[in-house]
Formats: sequence, structure tokens, C-alpha cells
Amino acid sequence: MLVKIYTDGAARGNPDGPGGYGSVLEYVDTKGELHVKEISQGYVRTTNNRMELMAVIAGLEALNRPCTVEVYSDSQYVVNAFNKHWVDGWLKKGWKRGKNEPVKNVDLWKRLLAAKEKHSVTFHWVKGHDGHPQNERCDELATTAADGDKLIVDEGV
Repeated sequence: MLVKIYTDGAARGNPDGPGGYGSVLEYVDTKGELHVKEISQGYVRTTNNRMELMAVIAGLEALNRPCTVEVYSDSQYVVNAFNKHWVDGWLKKGWKRGKNEPVKNVDLWKRLLAAKEKHSVTFHWVKGHDGHPQNERCDELATTAADGDKLIVDEGV
């Protein structure tokens, strides 16, 4: 089954303000019917990059069986990590990058790798705030979650 996951993250006062993520999952069943699921959550204090990662994680963790997945994100941080094989280098170097500096958000990168393990996943970059309907909806979900009253604590910040 092919699932398309559209994602976005937001943080107010990045890096120390509230934030949220939004994910929209879409798939077409064997009868040709489109199914859509929306997921979002807000956090008391977080960063934009953590929310971009959480959006992808939440989408993948919502899948209950192995799927072919196309992830669409406006985060070059997330997309390039896979398409430019940054993650492979980080793993080889023990989660170090460049000048032997530690990779940020290792907890979420590890969770993302675990979440994508049973799926065949490709990553696609979309320009943010450019009228892409699903990306705009994800942005709305993320910002609404960040501004909401049901914020939870991001333990990684």
C-alpha cells in the first residue's frame, strides 16, 4: 500500500518557545477511495527542527503495517538527512558530524530510524508557504497545536 505523509513543524520563539507538529496521511484504497488522517501535538518548549522530526515520526508510527511511504516535508533538515545520506555518515561516526561535533536531536533521529525501519520510505522536499494544499494544512495543524492549551513537555529540549 502506498501512503503519502505530508509533514510540518512549528516553534514560536524558536528555540525556547512552544511548538507543534502536523502530519497528514493519505492513501487510496483498492476501491479508489481516498482516506485521510490528520495528527498533531503541541509542546511547551521545543525547537522547529524537533517538531519537523516529530511530524515525520508521528506519521510513520501511525502506520499499522509495512507500507511504501512517500514523505513530503518543507524541512531540508529532514529531507537532506536522508537524500544526501547525512544519517549514514552520522551513524558511521557514532552520531558525530563535521568537526566531530555531536548531532543534534539524536533521540528523535533514532526514533525516526526505528519508525521507518519496516517501511520503504522516500523523502521529497516541498517549498513551504507556497500554496501546496497538504503542506498548508500541516502548517495550520502545527501552528494550532503550538498555540493550543494541551501542550506537553518535550523531554529532549
